[in-house]
Amino acid sequence: MSLRQYEYALAVAEAGSVTAAAELLHVAQPSVSQQIRGLERELGVELFARTPTGLVPTVVGRAFLREAEVAVSASRRARATARAGADDLVGELVVAVQMGFGTRQLPGALGALRRRFPRLEVTVFEEPGSGELDRLCRRGVLDLALMAACERSPGHAHRLGDEEFVVVLGAGHRKLAADRVDLRELAGEPWVRFDRDSALDATLLSVLGDNGLTPVTAARVSQTATAVRWAAQGLGVTLVPASAVPDGHEHLVRPMLPVVSRPVIAVLRHGAGPAETALLEYLRQETWAPGGTAGQAQSWVAPPSTASSAPVV
Repeated sequence: MSLRQYEYALAVAEAGSVTAAAELLHVAQPSVSQQIRGLERELGVELFARTPTGLVPTVVGRAFLREAEVAVSASRRARATARAGADDLVGELVVAVQMGFGTRQLPGALGALRRRFPRLEVTVFEEPGSGELDRLCRRGVLDLALMAACERSPGHAHRLGDEEFVVVLGAGHRKLAADRVDLRELAGEPWVRFDRDSALDATLLSVLGDNGLTPVTAARVSQTATAVRWAAQGLGVTLVPASAVPDGHEHLVRPMLPVVSRPVIAVLRHGAGPAETALLEYLRQETWAPGGTAGQAQSWVAPPSTASSAPVV
């Protein structure tokens, strides 16, 4: 088996067909087919099943692809480190963010990183909860993650600051006249909520529960920007990190009384290279809510009672 075969198999799983995978890889279709057939012969298993909608990984295939992803990521990092000069880094940096966190700060940090290492390719994706992010970190798939909590040593987990949560109201809502909103005054209001297994929805439930409220669900969404826009149209109120409020909706946002916030933790992979280290430094220079102002990030580790499989709420 070779890393090339791993990369081809991952591309087929992502694209759903050999033809589309070949386009992604910029190689001929027969080359991809040959590599996949050779891999399946060597393993003695079928990695993909043909369906009306395309190629889908089998149960065994999914297990294999998880390990292949780890191997390919490690190989890319090794190549990048070997080819890195003082100011010239080539390779891929994989960053994951707990949904809604660092929305304003991450682009600035990535922009600075890009200017320093213009040949570096950065992949960023959002995860709804910290539990999955911590699992991916421990498996070595991620180079850096931003999340609310984790089980890491202080050397690998760094508290950047806090994300303050705010309530978003519809245009003309009676509470827009207030500087801050006491959530108990929103009793009976419908709420725009998030996916049931997300840390954002867990936070919303926890905060409302602390104020003696049970939410009436108007709708569920998967993205913070969607929740804000729907709340703005009067579908219901919602609760999001302050930095996740899209431009043009600030006038509909109010902080809560008492203040609700969650820590923002940057987790680096073990043996972090120059790209991850540089990105952490740029994130430290961004402005965060009280708990870690610009340039004052501190090492942090979750209390022993914090479970990595569940989001902090």
